[in-house]
Amino acid sequence: MTWIETIIISIVEGLTEFLPVSSTGHMIITQNLLGIPQGDPFVHAFTFIIQFGAILSVVCLYWKRFFQFDNSPAPAGSNVFQKLKHRYYFYWLLIVGVVPAVVVGLAAKKSGLLDWLLDSVEVVAVMLVVGGIFMLYCDKLFNKGSDVNKVNESRAFRIGLYQCISVIPGVSRSMATIVGGMTQGLTRKKAAEFSFFLAVPTMAGATLLDLLDLLKEEASWATAHNITMLVLGCVVSFVVALLAMKWFVGFLTKYGFKAFGYYRIIVGGIIILLLLTGHSLAMVD
Repeated sequence: MTWIETIIISIVEGLTEFLPVSSTGHMIITQNLLGIPQGDPFVHAFTFIIQFGAILSVVCLYWKRFFQFDNSPAPAGSNVFQKLKHRYYFYWLLIVGVVPAVVVGLAAKKSGLLDWLLDSVEVVAVMLVVGGIFMLYCDKLFNKGSDVNKVNESRAFRIGLYQCISVIPGVSRSMATIVGGMTQGLTRKKAAEFSFFLAVPTMAGATLLDLLDLLKEEASWATAHNITMLVLGCVVSFVVALLAMKWFVGFLTKYGFKAFGYYRIIVGGIIILLLLTGHSLAMVD
C-alpha cells in the first residue's frame, strides 16, 4: 500500500465508522477501486487496525462521560461484585453489550467466514442496498423513543445482539446498534451515543485480535513502511472520525436515517450494476 492509498482508505474509515453506511464495506469498495489486492493478511489487518484510531475519537469527544464513576453508596447488603458494578456501571453495560459480538466474531473468524466476507465486494453491495431499503422505513417503525428510557443491562445485551449482524460487511455496526437501541425505546440521540461507546471495546478487541494474527504470520509484513502506514492510518482516521461524529449526532437527531438509506441504495446499486455487466471496480487494472 502506498502513502496515498493509506490516506484515502483512512479518510473513508474516519468518515464512515460512525455513520450507518458500513465503514468496513466502504473500505473494501475503496480497496477494490484502488486496485489493492484482496486476501492479503496485512490488508485484512489494516482494515480493522485503523479503526482503532476512529474509536479513540469517541474517548476524546465524550471523555467526561466515558470516565464516569458512580460515587453514591451501593445498596445496603451489596457484596463485593455488586459494589464494583454499582461504581463502574457504565463499563459494566459495555461489557454486557460486547459479549454477543465477542462470541459471534470469534466464531466467524475461526471458521474463516470473516476473511471470506472481507474479500467479497458482492456481499457488500447487496447488503448496502438491503440495509438502505430498511433505513427508508426504520424511523417510522422504531422512532418511539423516550428520554425517560435509559440503557440498562437487558437493553445493553439486546443492542449487543443487534451488533452481531454487522459481522457481515455492508450491514454497518453503527446502523445495527442504533436501530437496536431504538427498538429498546431509546431516542435516536441516546441510541447513537451508546453505539459510539459500544464501539470502543468492540473495535479495540477486533484490533487486538488482528494484531495477534499479524504477529503469528511471517515477519515479512513488519517492514518500516507497513508499520508507518498503520500509524498514519490510525492518525488520519482519528482526526476525520472526530469531525464526522460531531456532525452525525446532530444530523441523525434532526433528520433520521432516510438520507443514508438513499445513499446506500445508490452506491450499492451502482456496484451491483457494474459487477453484473462484467466491469471491474478497479480504476487501474
